[in-house]
Amino acid sequence: MFGGLRKARFKTLPNDIISGIIIALVSIPISMGYAQIAGLPPIYGLYGSILPVIIFALFSSSPQFIFGVDAAPAALVGGVLATLGISAGSEDAQKAVPLLAFYTGIWLFLFYIFKAGRLTEYVSTPVMGGFISGICTTIILMQIPKLFGGVSGTGEIHELAVHIVKQAKLNFSLPSLILGLTTLALILICKKFAPKFPMPVLIMIAAGVLQYFFNYCTPFEISTLPKVTNSLDNFSLLDFSVVSPIKGMGLSLTIAVVIMAETLLSENNFAIRNDYKINDNNEVLTFALCNISASAVGCCPVNGSVSRSSMNNQFGGKSQVTSITAAVIMLVIVIFCTGFIQYLPVPVLTAIVISALLGAIEFDLAKKLRKINKKEFFIFLAAFFGVLIFGTIYGVIIGVILSFVNVVIRESNPPRSFLGVVPNRGGFFDLNTNENARPIKNVVIYRFRANLFFANVKEFREDIENAVKPDTKCVIVDASSIGSIDTTGATTLEGIYTKLKQNGIRFYLTEHSHALNDELRQLDLGYIIEEGGVRRTISAALRAQGIQKPYELELGENDSEAIVAPNFKEQLLHEFEWAFGDSAEERIETYTEDILKNARNANLDEKSLLELTDLWSGLGSFDEDILLESLELHLSELSKSTGIDEDKLAKQIEERRETLYQYVKEEDEEAFKNFRDRRHEHMHLLRDRQPELYRKLHDYHEEIVEKRKEHLDELAEKHKERQRKDNQ
Repeated sequence: MFGGLRKARFKTLPNDIISGIIIALVSIPISMGYAQIAGLPPIYGLYGSILPVIIFALFSSSPQFIFGVDAAPAALVGGVLATLGISAGSEDAQKAVPLLAFYTGIWLFLFYIFKAGRLTEYVSTPVMGGFISGICTTIILMQIPKLFGGVSGTGEIHELAVHIVKQAKLNFSLPSLILGLTTLALILICKKFAPKFPMPVLIMIAAGVLQYFFNYCTPFEISTLPKVTNSLDNFSLLDFSVVSPIKGMGLSLTIAVVIMAETLLSENNFAIRNDYKINDNNEVLTFALCNISASAVGCCPVNGSVSRSSMNNQFGGKSQVTSITAAVIMLVIVIFCTGFIQYLPVPVLTAIVISALLGAIEFDLAKKLRKINKKEFFIFLAAFFGVLIFGTIYGVIIGVILSFVNVVIRESNPPRSFLGVVPNRGGFFDLNTNENARPIKNVVIYRFRANLFFANVKEFREDIENAVKPDTKCVIVDASSIGSIDTTGATTLEGIYTKLKQNGIRFYLTEHSHALNDELRQLDLGYIIEEGGVRRTISAALRAQGIQKPYELELGENDSEAIVAPNFKEQLLHEFEWAFGDSAEERIETYTEDILKNARNANLDEKSLLELTDLWSGLGSFDEDILLESLELHLSELSKSTGIDEDKLAKQIEERRETLYQYVKEEDEEAFKNFRDRRHEHMHLLRDRQPELYRKLHDYHEEIVEKRKEHLDELAEKHKERQRKDNQ
């Protein structure tokens, strides 16, 4: 309990309370309208906005989401009543609807027991975004007739379009439309320039007060909310004779599925956007309790509200204090203020709802997906139009199916490459993206970045077969991304291994986890392991093949007989070339300017100087070395920016370089020699161009080296002393 309430903070409490007041007032027309759609008198919509909302506030793990009487369950219940032959608003309807809410709660409780909420983990961001946008657009279309004097509609987009046209012919009121559009414009303008100002509350109160004193709606035929009698005497016990449990459970299953899917997806969407986590299964239990409590007060099934949650987010609500406030305000209204409800103009309240829904439509996500990933953009559109055309459940199903299809398509054509080596550098590099890399003679090294299964084994087999040449002696697969192999993949792998073996070519799987070895044994491919076809690393496979460093490289047409290591600039740009592509050289030239700019904008002490080099988290050793040299050449400017003495800065830079060089020396002796040779060359240039800086750096270097030597001598002496004592 209290997961959403624990997020309450004193400094955000005013926003929570203001947002709760707004939501309570906006919930009046929404709840009353949806209660009527569900076949109940309007007052029951207000009842459903008290107890279920309090239950949700107490049990939900979401700090921001709002629960209450909403469109989808109300429309479904209305359809169920028609199926049962029960007239909306009748006494039988008042008995049947709460029963449906109760059965819905039982289904949700069963979903909680079987942890059905985990299904939302398989819904991707494009599906979720399209789903939410589809729901918001559907509700906006439902509300549009109320802007010009009509009544809200239900159904999918084609039904809503027909309803809008019919209402425009029958009930169109220009003053009503002007009032609604003016309200919407004022709210949107205020949201842009003063997003924290409670403009909807101000407009709502002003519109109600003006109607109370001046009765301006009547002459212009602008509709207001219906009169409601203040009473809490309408409750009665559930009558299970109206709808039997078996029939009721069958009729309410769809309602329960819609509530779980729509609310969980919406809650997760808000959680992602506002950087917090929710417990999906806990939420399903909360939905069950809310619907059972709704049945206790005679209300229809209740659901998460995207429109009111968007409004809460807009006005800075950060905890379920908002829901508690809204429920308390609604209770006060039901007991004391129902007489004022009749003075609230419908177009004003409708504009407030539409403004909140516009803010919840994922325009930015759609624009981003269209730019960076067309497939996911089409999945977004499929979920969006699926909801609009076919309804909530079918929209989700369409989006989820397309997501899985996209995964299969992507996994069936995974990233893959052939690897080689760069002279005088450790590791193995993509031959296509690194111009200095060359393949090792008589060796094929192949990297496959996906699990091996039926949809991609063809590419795996063809890539290897096409790469094998008459002089190939071994094929090495970098299987670091292969986490599992299905039976089709196992059959293909066995065929490749056998064919290569018959041709005198060794085959090795490398770089994978031990779990893959277990799976190979389970697939009856353990003999590959026993015959030495599995090695921990690529280097180990090469050694098993009798290939040692320095590797003999396969020369290209334009290569000389003896390939030398690339010059230092090429080595230096290696990390940046990998990260930034064609703009690598430009990036490394501007890097120092970025560092100096950061220094000017930050009051750094000498301890935090090195943080200036952390503009990009993937900085390599070669990259850092040239940056340290660039900082040395701008030492005076850097000193002015940071307020740190030049001598201290130069000493810090030299200390950092010495640490860097020691690390490189331990990792790669050849690379260390390149570092050292280039450093000597750089120092010679400094001696000619900036002799004073050269002297400082030279002295600091000697001082650091001497200190390191003294430290090592001291450690050696301590070690000898320990040995002497041990011998004694």
